[in-house]
Amino acid sequence: MRGCVDIGGTKVAVSLSADSASPLIGRRSEPTAKTGDNDAVALQILRLIDEICAEQGIAADSVDRVGVSSAGPFVLRDGMVELATPNICGGIAGPARGLPNNWMTAIVEAPLKRRFAHVRVENDAVAALEAERRWGALQGADHCAYVTWSTGVGVGLCVDGRILHGKNGNAGHAGHSFVVDDDSNALCGCGNLGDVEGLAAGNSIARRFGHSAPELFAAAAAGDPQAVATTDALCRVMGRMLYNLVATLDLERISLGGSVFWNNREFLLPRLQAQVDGKLVALTRGAVLVPAGLGDKVGDYGALALLD
Repeated sequence: MRGCVDIGGTKVAVSLSADSASPLIGRRSEPTAKTGDNDAVALQILRLIDEICAEQGIAADSVDRVGVSSAGPFVLRDGMVELATPNICGGIAGPARGLPNNWMTAIVEAPLKRRFAHVRVENDAVAALEAERRWGALQGADHCAYVTWSTGVGVGLCVDGRILHGKNGNAGHAGHSFVVDDDSNALCGCGNLGDVEGLAAGNSIARRFGHSAPELFAAAAAGDPQAVATTDALCRVMGRMLYNLVATLDLERISLGGSVFWNNREFLLPRLQAQVDGKLVALTRGAVLVPAGLGDKVGDYGALALLD
């Protein structure tokens, strides 16, 4: 039996599956643990797996393989992944970020390996990329990316049919690339001022503009001039990041997911595509943005895709 874990800055979701061809069962989701010791997220995962097993009448010791799809970045300690995730670890940017802990990392892999025979932890965008290439909107694409626009902004990259990982599994953190010199109203949880995530991530929208992303985009869709202007500015930030990915890596297709995008996809997609189209046509011709084929389940299936 396999455990499928999706760790985000807002929630942790856990499901079980007999194998990669079987449906996910027993999904449970709750806010990501952010208080107590820095093993709190790992303990949360273990508890959720036990609760699902009890609910489904499955022996807990039958779960021997666990795939963890997690927001990054990662730090390797003794060869095992710890999360240095800005939306979870409050010690990175300090008290100004408002998180209720002073963690510099969250221990994840080591506690899980003490119980399970096989554990694989990957960046959530990389895991989603694997799932989208196997079952979703990136099937058949050898030069592609998955981008999540959610609590944070994450990217998984594939060039020449090979998924990119980097020295610590952190390839693709384009959400932490700078797009303005400085903006004191755009503090990212990583400590940067003015990176893509600090400007446009779901938590940043609420902090910067006093409205949640759903409220902002609903007002824009209804024609409110200020909301339209704010939305266009956010799409320029995200769209330029997407263009930079296409121009740097010569991509053919980018699949988009995450709660901010997915819940407003019909409104946002053409605005994002417009930031790519027509710019240096030799690079952007034929490069398309598409909604994630796995929809709002891409995180769950991303974790499952890690276990083959």
